[in-house]
Formats: sequence, C-alpha cells, structure tokens
Amino acid sequence: MIEESRLRRIRFRAWHRGTKEADLLIGGFFDKHGRSWSEAEADLFETLLDEQDVDIMSWAIGTAPCPARYEGVLMQAMRALDYVPIEK
Repeated sequence: MIEESRLRRIRFRAWHRGTKEADLLIGGFFDKHGRSWSEAEADLFETLLDEQDVDIMSWAIGTAPCPARYEGVLMQAMRALDYVPIEK
C-alpha cells in the first residue's frame, strides 16, 4: 500500500502541469487509477511525470511513438481516455 503522503504529492504533480488539457489528462488519469497502483506502478508514473506534457499527451493519444519504458499496462490505461471529463 502506498503512503497517503506520497499519493498526495503525486496527485499534486499530476494536477499542476501548466495547461488545463494536461491537468485533465494526467491528473484525471491519476484520480481514476492512482490509489490502485503498486509501488512499482507509482514509481513508473512518477518517472513519467518528469517528462514534458506535450510528450505525455502525444503518447496517450497516439500521435507520437511511446518510449518502451512507458509501454505496458500504465500507458494502455492512459490511452483509454475514459477518465477525461467532457463538458457538454
């Protein structure tokens, strides 16, 4: 189980990216999945947070090839985009 203080730090970083689009994509992804992650998955997500927002977004929507280190369950879930709220 991941420490609550670590989850709060990760959530802050996920939701404070610099643009609303990145906040929704990355922060929304964390909110949907973050509490279910193992330590290794949280480590990988924290490493992903060190990347540029435009890169993360490109990998998630499939407009750029994703580095092998991020391919797998985490990126597959991010690509689902079912966690991004669409206002009508």
